[in-house]
Amino acid sequence: MTTPPGWYPDPGYTGLGPAPERWWDGFGWTEHTREALGPTSQTFGPPVPVYTPGEDGTPARGRGPKIAAAVVVAAVVAAAIAGGVALLGDDGGSDDRGGAKPGPTATTSAPAPDGSSGGDNGWNSNGGTSGGDGGTGPGGPTDTPTAPAPSDDPSIAEDALNGISLPVLDGWKETRSSAGGAGVTTEDTYPCPNDTKSNCLRGGVFSMPATGFKAKSAEGIAKEDIKQAAESSYGKDPQSGKESYGGITSHKQLKSEAVTVAGQKGYLVRWKVITKKGEDGYVQTVAFPSPLLPDTMVLVRFGFDVSDKAPPLSVMDKIVKGIRALGDSGNGESV
Repeated sequence: MTTPPGWYPDPGYTGLGPAPERWWDGFGWTEHTREALGPTSQTFGPPVPVYTPGEDGTPARGRGPKIAAAVVVAAVVAAAIAGGVALLGDDGGSDDRGGAKPGPTATTSAPAPDGSSGGDNGWNSNGGTSGGDGGTGPGGPTDTPTAPAPSDDPSIAEDALNGISLPVLDGWKETRSSAGGAGVTTEDTYPCPNDTKSNCLRGGVFSMPATGFKAKSAEGIAKEDIKQAAESSYGKDPQSGKESYGGITSHKQLKSEAVTVAGQKGYLVRWKVITKKGEDGYVQTVAFPSPLLPDTMVLVRFGFDVSDKAPPLSVMDKIVKGIRALGDSGNGESV
C-alpha cells in the first residue's frame, strides 16, 4: 500500500523556514496547500506510550488525556494524546508520549510522487507504507482510494488516513495524532502535578487506525483498548517512565454501549480514573468502521481532566456526534 492521502511537507518548497504542507490525494499532489501545523507543545492527561501498531500485540496509541511534550528536534511531528494529555512544554517540540509513532514526519521531505525510494522520508510501520530507509513513495499502483479534497473549514480536523473528521469546538485547536490521524486539544495548559517540568492539557481527542487488536468487532476493540488508553493517558509513560499524575489507583466504568459514529455502528467505553496526584481523569475509547474504508476499523481516544477548568463530560458526547465522514458537509449525528 502506498502513502495514504493527507497533508505532507510541500516537495516543491525552496524558501526559508518550515515548508508549507501540500495535500496528497493518494495518487498525486493537488493544488491545496496550508501552513504547517507546529509541533504540539502541551499535553493533556497522563503521557501515552509510543507503540507501533501491532507491536507486542498492542494497538497504536493515541495518547490519552495527557501528552508529555519533550524537547526534541524542532521539526519533529508532535505526538498528540487524547484527553487530559500532558505534553512537555517547550517551544522546541514534543516527545509524543500519548500516541503511536507519527506517520509522515515534518522533518523530512514529502513522499516522492514518482514512487521512488523514500529513504528516511518513508512512512513508519503505522503509516501503512514501508518506512525507514528505502520506504516507498506514493507513486505506482495503489489500492488506496482517492481522498476528497481537503477542506478549508477551521471547524473540523481532517483524518485522511481513516476517512473521518473531528469537530474543532470553541476553545479547542487542531493538532495531530501520533498515529497519523487527526487530533483536537484544549488550548489552556498547566504544570503536570507529578512532573512540573512538563505541561498538561485539560482535554484531547485523537483518531488512529485500530490495528494490532485480537478483537475484530467495534465492541471488542473498544473494550480491549480502554485499559491501555487509561494507563497511557493518566498512568505511567512506558517510553520515559514518567508518571505525570503519579499513576492510577483505581477506575470506575461509566459507560459501555453501542453508538453510531459517522453513520457507522460503533462501540463506546468510558472510565473515570483516580490518580495519585492532581486531577483525576475521564478516558473514553470509541471504535467503529471507517465510513470510507469499510474494512478498516477506526479508534478515537478521549481524555478529559475531572475539573471545573476542563470540558464537561457532555463535550465527549458532542464530539462523538460531530465525527463525520471525510468530505461530508453534515455532521455524523446532529451536534
